[in-house]
Amino acid sequence: MIYLLEDDDSIRKLVIYTLNSQGMEAKGFERPSQFQNALDEMLPDLVLMDVMLPEESGLSVLKRLRASARTKNLPVIMLTARGSEYDKVVGLDSGADDYIPKPFGMMELIARIRAVLRRFSVETTEFRLGDLYVSPEKHLVLLEGHEVSLTLKEFEMLCLLLKVRGKVLTRDQLLNQIWGYEFDGTSRTVDVHVRSLRQKLGKAGHWIETVRGVGYRIGLGNNGEENI
Repeated sequence: MIYLLEDDDSIRKLVIYTLNSQGMEAKGFERPSQFQNALDEMLPDLVLMDVMLPEESGLSVLKRLRASARTKNLPVIMLTARGSEYDKVVGLDSGADDYIPKPFGMMELIARIRAVLRRFSVETTEFRLGDLYVSPEKHLVLLEGHEVSLTLKEFEMLCLLLKVRGKVLTRDQLLNQIWGYEFDGTSRTVDVHVRSLRQKLGKAGHWIETVRGVGYRIGLGNNGEENI
């Protein structure tokens, strides 16, 4: 998922259309407050952001992203009409991963997005929760040093929940992110996989919390025995 924060309607619609046509799922936002609400619900894979925005500047939004432990490593590409070397340096020094001045070509934009995503995809990410260790890069789950065998969907679900730790993901969000929008199953599919994942994780299964009527999250843990 790619989030675009751009107040110009024509640019926002064109970029979203282009990304979708290239097989990249994307959502556009006019205002930083709308963007923040979406960010609280789900972290994207990358953010495209204009500098000149209503409510606050893109650089202010960027600094807030970099100041948060949850979003400090989120890839960000700045899109702006400001093309001076000074503005570019300020953007990059503020934490932007790339800087594209307007006007820009759509194919160049796609290429720059793919380059940033490739760069971040090779970075090693590991998760540790008590005696639980998860390495997405190695496709490895260890509990007290012993390997835990998970199915692909169970592993993807665990990694997704860990990535947004503390945030609740609804059953529909889990279905869309892991099985895809064209999956014709029901939300009970998620429940079944969560139950199996908890069982395989043993005592570490308590990290997967049920938020009744909403979905699941990785949190501080409970007894891990809530009904699903």
